Amino acid sequence: MKEDEPRYAAIGREMAQSGDWITPRLWGEPWFEKPALLYWMTGASFRAGFSEDLAPRLAGVVLSVLFLAFFFWFLRHEFGERPAFFSTAVLATSAGWLAYSYVGVTDLPLSVFFSTAMLLGMIWLRTGSERWLIAAALALGFAVLAKSLVPLALAIPFAWSARSRWRDLLSWRPVTCFLVVAVPWYALCYLKSGSVFIQILFWQQQVGRLDAKALGHGQPFYYYLPVFLAALFPWTPTLALLRTPSDSRRLFLLQWLVFGMLFFSIFPNKLAGYILPLLPAAAILAGLALDEARGSARWALCGTAALMCLVFPVASILPRALADGLSRADVPAWSAWWVVPIGLAALILHLELRGKRTAAISVITIAIIGAVIYLKLVSFPAIDSTVSARSLWREIAPMRDRVCVDNISRSWRYGLNYYSVTPLPDCEQLPLPVKVTQSEGAPASVK
Repeated sequence: MKEDEPRYAAIGREMAQSGDWITPRLWGEPWFEKPALLYWMTGASFRAGFSEDLAPRLAGVVLSVLFLAFFFWFLRHEFGERPAFFSTAVLATSAGWLAYSYVGVTDLPLSVFFSTAMLLGMIWLRTGSERWLIAAALALGFAVLAKSLVPLALAIPFAWSARSRWRDLLSWRPVTCFLVVAVPWYALCYLKSGSVFIQILFWQQQVGRLDAKALGHGQPFYYYLPVFLAALFPWTPTLALLRTPSDSRRLFLLQWLVFGMLFFSIFPNKLAGYILPLLPAAAILAGLALDEARGSARWALCGTAALMCLVFPVASILPRALADGLSRADVPAWSAWWVVPIGLAALILHLELRGKRTAAISVITIAIIGAVIYLKLVSFPAIDSTVSARSLWREIAPMRDRVCVDNISRSWRYGLNYYSVTPLPDCEQLPLPVKVTQSEGAPASVK
């Protein structure tokens, strides 16, 4: 993510500046690793006049908020207002959804449009009305523009659920709507760039990502289990409330979740953001369970509140963890503040015993929002200096003509390239008086 975000932002900015909305270009060179949807969103933000820091992330924030509004509408339509509120609260304040709503990468647009397609498809499965299938096809087309073939693979549970109605599924109206959205950019980019576009985007970046050796992201089979539990933080205890599905809609949601986990786990190449499209299904199942559970729910909610004890140590270790990895982060010193959420858990238990579950979940939601504000105030200034190239560029900008880059990590290099617009020269090719260098375990600096 540290390497990806400045690259994606730079491509979107170049599209906005050049007016070429077909060929993605990274610092002047064609770059075909991802489809165009995120770049279009970022480019539109630049065209609207937003800053280099806000433009790459604004579209993702807006898209996340719009999806959460749709998510609530859908759940209220299908299951009622209380489970809709519970599920939306779980998704909106889960660590994974919050984190990826804040960064300009492809995982959130994929998750939004894929999940929209699956939820609209659920309405079609129940009602048989073609308009919902057409809407689902349009959303799936945008998901393909976000991350190519991945959403088609993740949609296999939907195709299985619709297997007895395959003629309706493949009728000309939904298929045409899908193709009208999904295909034109791929066709135009191929016509402009030729087979190299197909080779990189599909063979290297789609098929190649099935093999850990291709891109160096190899992880064990069980990698996504802890990642998924962390992505639902602090609502992870609510998973204990899940029961055997009692109707076809819940069965479909469970298939969506389990198939996605297995699909991503089978292949050795793994990144944490891949499972983001599974969080909406998990949040719905958790919200429905919270709506229906009796005494067991109070302990799940108390556990959710108690888990917020981790917010304070996380605030301490987050900058180092993002810079060097969690294993290299120092263990923070004990603080009495860590036990404050125990009082929150006691309040949740009190509300539950009085039969006020909606109030209990509202209190947890407000507490999570407060925790996010705390993290932003405490951790983000340190993250800006240890992970982001923004502060470094401010130091370099007045003397950029005298600066070369000596030896820094890929993430720092991409970040500097983004802020400098024209990449700084390598010191090996053009020695200059001032060097940007980096020692092991330290941020890049000027010498």
